[in-house]
Amino acid sequence: MVTIVDTLSAQPLRPRHPEKVNRPDNASPPKPDWIRVRAPNTRGYADTRNIVKENGLVTVCEEAGCPNIGECWDKKHATFMIMGDTCTRACAFCNVKTGMPGALDLTEPEHVAEATFKLGLKHVVVTSVDRDDLADGGAEHFAQTIRAIRARCPGTTIEILTPDFLRKDGALEVVVAAKPDVFNHNLETVPSRYLTVRPGARYFHSIRLLQRVKELDPTLFTKSGIMVGLGEERHEVLQVMDDLRSAEVDFLTIGQYLQPTRKHHAVMRYVTPDEFSGYEKVAFTKGFLMVSASPLTRSSHHAGEDFAKLQAARAAQTR
Repeated sequence: MVTIVDTLSAQPLRPRHPEKVNRPDNASPPKPDWIRVRAPNTRGYADTRNIVKENGLVTVCEEAGCPNIGECWDKKHATFMIMGDTCTRACAFCNVKTGMPGALDLTEPEHVAEATFKLGLKHVVVTSVDRDDLADGGAEHFAQTIRAIRARCPGTTIEILTPDFLRKDGALEVVVAAKPDVFNHNLETVPSRYLTVRPGARYFHSIRLLQRVKELDPTLFTKSGIMVGLGEERHEVLQVMDDLRSAEVDFLTIGQYLQPTRKHHAVMRYVTPDEFSGYEKVAFTKGFLMVSASPLTRSSHHAGEDFAKLQAARAAQTR
């Protein structure tokens, strides 16, 4: 065994996930054919990347290793991740860097708005890292970003994907008052998997958060998503659907979990496309206005097109 010591860098390289370094490797089964995607190498992808970098922004597309980045960025659809690239939590599924984040960039809302304008986005998705270190969890920063986009791009609809604001009293009210068009908060998995998959969160707090959004502003669309392939059972997924409907959530996404590194939670099973189709049909019968369920479904994948369908579904209900 050879140990390599870095004596040249000004600062030693810090592991992306220091809390996982000493964990044993978790082996996942080989990916099936329906999971494979093409490498991003188009002109549209390069143009999107340049606009993101010019504005000094972070995207969840890159940080989370999204398999759809080539397709989305070719169409100039990027999902911005605000408040830095470092998360205060260490979920077993997530590839976003873990650690203590730096100070907020107070110019970031304007940079997000400018990038939205340059990309010509008609529908923009903004998410963030967890910022448990902040008194409001970053709620005011979300609100400022929404207002900046409204000012620069008045015709653009805004979808936000927020943390759970656990133990941050009043934070949710600040974000809802800024009136995004879609409020998304992902449950990520079924309750029985929380301790191993999402240990820093609380399932019923997340359900209550989504319910509270509707209480504060019934006009907002609400959305949530889960991953499958983490060891959940079918009946548990169906129960999550019922829990979300009890909170009046409008839109459900279900996608296949993919292991970022061997130190992350293993893929327990690759769910087949037919099973995803079955979940989608059941979810619609339970009353969701919009459902996206497929192996490569992600929260912001086809978000603009799905938002149009969501609006149409609500309009059809009121006729």
